[in-house]
Amino acid sequence: MQEFDLIVLGSGPGGYVAAIRASQLGLKTAIIEKESLGGVCLNWGCIPTKALIKSAQVFEYLNHAEDYGLSAKSVSYDFTKVIDRSRGVADSMSKGVQFLMKKNQITVIEGYGTLLPGKKIKVTAAENEQTISASHIIIATGARSRELPNLPQDGVKVIGYREAMTLKTQPKKMIVVGSGAIGIEFAYFYNAMGTEVTVVEYQPNIVPVEDEEISKQLERSFKKAGIAIKTATEVTKVDTKGAGVKATITL
Repeated sequence: MQEFDLIVLGSGPGGYVAAIRASQLGLKTAIIEKESLGGVCLNWGCIPTKALIKSAQVFEYLNHAEDYGLSAKSVSYDFTKVIDRSRGVADSMSKGVQFLMKKNQITVIEGYGTLLPGKKIKVTAAENEQTISASHIIIATGARSRELPNLPQDGVKVIGYREAMTLKTQPKKMIVVGSGAIGIEFAYFYNAMGTEVTVVEYQPNIVPVEDEEISKQLERSFKKAGIAIKTATEVTKVDTKGAGVKATITL
């Protein structure tokens, strides 16, 4: 059994930074990751969504070039290339974390980690299973998308953030359920690219954890951009039998 001073379970921004600092302080360190180094943030969250938003922002600038004293004619976009750029940015960031792990002599163990008694972790990979131990363990497993009981995700018509980030074709219409940071990012991106977007938020304001002034201003900006906003509203059920989705909402 391999033994370490410190094992970090999860390689997101919390985990990989902790591992680097521990190694710099002289601890023999290992990090366990079930998917890609950098975790959800670098691969499926903060970073790739910002890449999508940047493409949408540049597209908006081009469409309003005259406002800046510039001229741009026949402005168009390739949706597939926009998505590919986002994935490329994420892959580049993940490779950067790989480099940092090597540079700081951190042992990277690929697989799903399960915490065991006695400061041990069982790591299950596709081809093997091993148990490692350490004097200290940091759990940095992050969070996952919550599936609502009345909105079962089928990955095709009712989708989560991963599918929303890698769609092969752009939808003509989209309902975004929830207006937290992730929902708002997707609403902005798809609206800017020409999708008809409706945001449904259960709370009285969009981005409900932010200041009320920010929420009201953002709502004004989104409505001006053509996004339909429905607050204090709940999606109670969806019908996916037809070509699209029929959503029932309750105000």
